[in-house]
Amino acid sequence: MGEQTRRSVLRSAAAAVGTGIGISAAGTAGATGAQEATCPPPLGPVRVGSKDQRYYELVRRGTNARFTGSPDHVRVVGSTEHVEEAVRDAVRGGLRVAVRSGGHCFEDFVDNPEVRMVIDMSGMTAVYFDPERNAFAVEAGATLGEVYRRLYLGWGVTIPGGWCPSVGAGGHVQGGGFGTLSRLHGLTVDHLYGVEVVTVDGGGRVRTVVATREDGDPHRDLWWAHTGGGGGNLGVVTRYWFRSPGAGGSDPARLLPNPPRHVLTFSAAWRWEDLDKAAFTRLVENHGAWAEANSDAGSPAAALHSDLLLMPAVLGAPYIMGQVSTESNAERLMRDHLDSISAGTATYSLTRLRKEVPWLQAALIGTGEGVSRRYTKMKSAYAKKTLSRPQIAAAFSHLTDTDPGRISGVMTLSTYGGKVGDVAPDATAYAHRGTRIKIGYVNVWPSPSDADAYEANVRNFYRAVYADTGGVPVPNEINDGAYINYPDADLRDPAWNTSDTPWHYLYYKDNYRRLQRVKAQYDPTNAFRHRLSIEPA
Repeated sequence: MGEQTRRSVLRSAAAAVGTGIGISAAGTAGATGAQEATCPPPLGPVRVGSKDQRYYELVRRGTNARFTGSPDHVRVVGSTEHVEEAVRDAVRGGLRVAVRSGGHCFEDFVDNPEVRMVIDMSGMTAVYFDPERNAFAVEAGATLGEVYRRLYLGWGVTIPGGWCPSVGAGGHVQGGGFGTLSRLHGLTVDHLYGVEVVTVDGGGRVRTVVATREDGDPHRDLWWAHTGGGGGNLGVVTRYWFRSPGAGGSDPARLLPNPPRHVLTFSAAWRWEDLDKAAFTRLVENHGAWAEANSDAGSPAAALHSDLLLMPAVLGAPYIMGQVSTESNAERLMRDHLDSISAGTATYSLTRLRKEVPWLQAALIGTGEGVSRRYTKMKSAYAKKTLSRPQIAAAFSHLTDTDPGRISGVMTLSTYGGKVGDVAPDATAYAHRGTRIKIGYVNVWPSPSDADAYEANVRNFYRAVYADTGGVPVPNEINDGAYINYPDADLRDPAWNTSDTPWHYLYYKDNYRRLQRVKAQYDPTNAFRHRLSIEPA
């Protein structure tokens, strides 16, 4: 991989990181219910063993080339009944099972050597209005791009999900779901009405459970656990239903948020030649100050989302990319944002400005990220306020290291808050409601032989930024833990987490105990598990 190609890949990977793309273990989908009578028979079920020519494609469908699984077989399913059958076979055979929706997981939750059956959800992609539940049904194999396209063209509505259209709804929703409209409309799970899950009880019996947010629903805790509890924990999600809280009536066009008619998309860059340590520090502090001042739900600036990508100096210039609703004085908000970040430091160059871009067009283009496999290591953090001087100094030291053998990867600072902060931390399983900045750390490398060096580089970068809290973002006055949709098994490794704070507190805070109780009720045998899965109480 040449330097230009590698720079492009790293930039696109970092851009995808910034917008809460759902990259968690597993979610799935089933096509039953209101549309079944008029739809053709579903795809599958198909059983693909290692000698089948399709096997190679199915086991390499994950986008992270760090991991390639070797299951006994892959089950391509097209309905909830197919999923039940696959899970039942796994239980009978004592097989470790995992689920693939979009294939964007950053860890080996699906492609683990112990996994003997992979349930592949790519055949379950329906998106439709379900009049029985007065909500929009989304099968978990649908990609975000298809969800946006069908909801918008059909009814003029959307869910505030991630900026990478190839991500599957299955895992993205379970981890919370964040994207460019979240400051205006909250997280994806803030609009989740119900979920359909194939579970395994203590006696090994497989059953499908529908859980909703209704107060009288006996399975409400199962719904709650899927509002940020992460994928691959409790069962196989086969379908979601979405309806905004407080939305009433029977008109589907009024049951979910309406996206802006148009957006202004922009990018701007700074030159490393103009950023000594003092100027870099001011730049990052300015960004944090803007986030602190403009992240209330009622702020006009909630219409703006941006990702500040701090590239390693040997690969490219720091730059920012974002979008603003054109119904909200878009260009003025953008200029104020960029001017605030640059104030008293290096000037920026506006590298792209596209006015009046139809929202759906922007959503389907997303980050421009392709679906090619690449070797990737990802880490994450949240911040409640501007990073400290020692944290910024650590970032500057790693990003300006000119040794090609010590490329640390990209650090991405994303604007957060807005409507996300309007929900109580325990109302959903997603606990990070006080966050103002979401931070990603990502490194990409050309071949498996480079893995040790590049993984170590991004790990050391992360550990240096959080040196004062044991190498991880322990919640305090600045840090606020990590994002489960960017799973990072290092947080469970005492070699990299030397704090007294367990991995699950970083991801779930005080919500973990309740998640454990739900786990004990719906997956008491721990049939669904991975390196960061919820442990039964």
